[in-house]
Amino acid sequence: MSFRETPRGELFLKNIWSFLRGLGNSVMRSYMAYVQGERRKSPFPALLWPLFFVPASWVAGLWISITDFLYRHGLRRITEPSIPVISLGNLTYGGTNKTPFVEMLCRMMKSRDVSVGIVSRGYGGRQANARVIAGGEFVGGSGRADRLSVGDEPLLLSSRLPDVPVAVSRDRMRGLKELERRGIRLAVADDAFQHRKMARDADVVLIDAACPFGNGRVIPAGVLREPPSALRRAHVVVLTKADQVSPEELGALRWKLAGFVPDERIFTARLAVVEWALWSRDSRSESSGFRPFVGDARGLRVMAFSAIGNSASFVRTLEQEGVRVAGERRFRDHHSYSTLDLEALFRQMTACEAKFLTCTEKDIYNLPPRRTREEIPPLLVPRVATALDEPERFLGVLVDCLRPRLVVASNGYGEDAIGVLLAKKLRTVFPSAEVLSFPLVGQGEPYKAQGFSVASTPSITPSGGVLKYRLRDLWGDIRAGLFGHIRDQQGAWRGLAHRVRTPICVGDVYLLLHTVWGQGIAPLFVATAKTVYLSGHWRLERFIIRRHCRRAWTRDGDSAVQLTASGADALYAGNPIMDLLGGGPIEDLFPARLDRPKVLLLPGSRDRAYEDVRLLLEAVELLQSQILCDYVMVLAPTISIGRLRTSCEGWLGGESLTKENASIRLHQGGVPEAAVGSQLLIGLGGTANQLCAGMGIPVLSIDEKGKRVQKKLLEDSEILVEPAPRALAAEALKILTTPELHEKMAQAGRARMGSPGALDDVVRYADVELGWSIRCEILEKLERVRDSG
Repeated sequence: MSFRETPRGELFLKNIWSFLRGLGNSVMRSYMAYVQGERRKSPFPALLWPLFFVPASWVAGLWISITDFLYRHGLRRITEPSIPVISLGNLTYGGTNKTPFVEMLCRMMKSRDVSVGIVSRGYGGRQANARVIAGGEFVGGSGRADRLSVGDEPLLLSSRLPDVPVAVSRDRMRGLKELERRGIRLAVADDAFQHRKMARDADVVLIDAACPFGNGRVIPAGVLREPPSALRRAHVVVLTKADQVSPEELGALRWKLAGFVPDERIFTARLAVVEWALWSRDSRSESSGFRPFVGDARGLRVMAFSAIGNSASFVRTLEQEGVRVAGERRFRDHHSYSTLDLEALFRQMTACEAKFLTCTEKDIYNLPPRRTREEIPPLLVPRVATALDEPERFLGVLVDCLRPRLVVASNGYGEDAIGVLLAKKLRTVFPSAEVLSFPLVGQGEPYKAQGFSVASTPSITPSGGVLKYRLRDLWGDIRAGLFGHIRDQQGAWRGLAHRVRTPICVGDVYLLLHTVWGQGIAPLFVATAKTVYLSGHWRLERFIIRRHCRRAWTRDGDSAVQLTASGADALYAGNPIMDLLGGGPIEDLFPARLDRPKVLLLPGSRDRAYEDVRLLLEAVELLQSQILCDYVMVLAPTISIGRLRTSCEGWLGGESLTKENASIRLHQGGVPEAAVGSQLLIGLGGTANQLCAGMGIPVLSIDEKGKRVQKKLLEDSEILVEPAPRALAAEALKILTTPELHEKMAQAGRARMGSPGALDDVVRYADVELGWSIRCEILEKLERVRDSG
C-alpha cells in the first residue's frame, strides 16, 4: 500500500483533523456502547444523560405513542398497495442483519417461481425520484448507480441479486409502482416496519439475539425505534445471531417475546460465511471487484473495521470463523469513509501486526472514490448469508400471513343482505381468500347461513340498531347496553388489526367511521343509506368520506356527483340495493291462480314487527272482504316465527296463517324470490320496500316519520296512509283495481331505484386496483410448491 507523499504543513493539519475525528469516534463508540447496554467506557453518556437524553427520549416516546394512535385509528392515511408486500424491519437502529435476510427471502421466492422485487428508501442516498437498479446499473440505460445516489444497502442487494430489481425511493409507494410497471408480483420492503403509511401483507421483524433491545430505551437514550410492545403488529419475529448467545439466553428472550407474538411465529437464524473474498480496486481505472481468497482464513491476524448497527457482532462472527482479531475500529452505521479514515486504519493495521484489513461487504460501498496515485490494497471480506432455522415452517407461516383476508362490514338487516351478496361474489372471484363478515347489528345470522365467519360480537338492541328517527329509541338502546356493544365491537376490530385487507363497508357513514377507528385503514364504502333524493350527505359526512374512504359507490348518479364535487373518490355503477335481485325466483311461493292478485306483506325486521303484524293481519281481513287475494308474508331472519304466531291471535299457525277465507304463507328468506309476480307490497320495512319499488311493485305503507323520509326517495311509487287497518285496506283495493295508478307507481319505482351493478364493480375494483387476484395467485403458487415439497 502506498499513499502519495504529503507536504509537512498539510500533514500537520491532517494530524489535527485526525485527532479531532478520533475524539469524535471515541465519543461515538462510548455512546453506542451505552445505548446498546454495554458497560460505559467514558463519562460522556453520564454527563449528557440529564441534559439531553432524558428530555429528548421523553419527547421521542411521546411522538411514537401519538403516531401509533393516529395510524391505529385512521387519523393518518394508510394505503394498500396493488401488489403484495412483505416488510422486513426491526425495532432497533440497525444491527439485525436485515440485508442478508432480504437476500435470503428473495432467493426463497425466486426459487418458487415468484417474480419478486425490492423496495428501499435508500438510506444515505440522494436519489429524490423513484429509480430502479439491477446488477448495480440504473434500469433504462442511465449508467451505473453509486452510493451517493441510492445508498449502500440497495447497491449491495443489487450486486448480490442481479436478477432482482431494486426500487429506490423516499416514497415507497412510488417505488412499488415502478416495480409493478416491470411486472413484479411480490415486493420485499427493506426496513419498513416503521413505515406505517404503506399497508403490508406480512410484517417480518428481526431482533438481534445478542442485543435485542439495547439498554431498553428509545432513541436517543437507547437504540429502540419503538418500544417492544410494537411487536404486536408483527406477523413473524426472527431472532438473528442466535448462535452468539447461550440456549438459556435465547429461551429467556423467546419467553419475553411470547407476550407480544405467539411462540409458533418466532424463529431463529444465524449468519453463515459462505466464502472469503479479497476486494481490490485498480488504481488506474474505476474497476473494482471481488476475487476468491485462496487459503484458509483461520488463524489469520486481521484489523477489523465496520460501520454497521452492531459492530460487536461482526467481531464475534470473525472469531467464530477462527480469525484472530488483532485490532478493531467501529464507525457509526452507514458511515462514509474518507481517505483520512483509511490512512488511520492502515497505520493501526501496521501497529497491531495484522496481515489484512477486514470489513463487512456493506462497508465496501462506503469506501472513498478513487483518487489519483492512491490505491486501496486488497481487503479481506467475509461474504455471508442468512441461515434460517426451520425454513419450511417459516415458509408455512409466511404463506398463511399472505393469505388475503377480506372483511365485509354492514349495519342493518337490508345492509346485511347486500353484504352477504357481496361476500359471496368475493368468495367466487377470490377462492383462495378468507372472507369474513362484521355485522354491527344482530348476531350475523344471514352471514352464518351462507357459511361466512362472523368477526363481530353480537349486538341486539330494541331499535335493531337504527337510531335515526326517535330519541325514545335511542334512550331504549342506551339502557339496553348500546355503549357496551360499541366498546365490544371496537375490541373485535382490534382483534383483526394487521390481519385483514382493505375492509368493505355497506351502510352509512357511522359504519365507515366505526370501521376506520377500529381498523385504521381506509375502507371501500358502499353508501346505501344516503341519497340526494333524501337531502344527500351532510357536509361533515362528505368530509369524512373524502378523508377516510378509499372509494365510495353511491345508489344514484346525482349522489355520486355531490360526493365527487366535494373531492371524494365516488362513482355510480348501479344501485347496490337492486343487486339483491340476483338471478330471479328460487320457487313460486304464490298459488298458481291467475284470477287473484298477489300481495306481499312485510312486517319489518325489528322488535316492533311483533306489534305491526297485527295491523297487517287486520288490513288483510278487511281487504279479503272486498277482493280475494293470495298473500305471502316475508319474515326477516331476526324475527322469531314462534313469537310472531303468539302475536297473531285468532289466526291458525303452521307454514301459513289462516283465518276464515284468508291464508297467508310465511316465508323466512329473501325478499326477491317472494316478490316476483306480486302486484302490491304492503310493507313496513326499509330496504325491502325500496327493492320492491325498484322491481316495479307499488308500495303501500303507513304514515310515520321514518316512512315519510323514505317517501321522499320513492316518490310516486309509494303511498302512505294513516296506521289504521281500514285505511290500508281501502288504499290497497284502489291500487289493485286501478290499472292506471298501478302502472304509474310501477314506472316511478323503476326509474327512482335504477339498475343493479354496483357490487360487481366493487369486486372489479378490488381485483384490478387493490390487486387481490395477484395475492391469490401468489398464495396458490406458494401452496403448490410447499405441498409438493
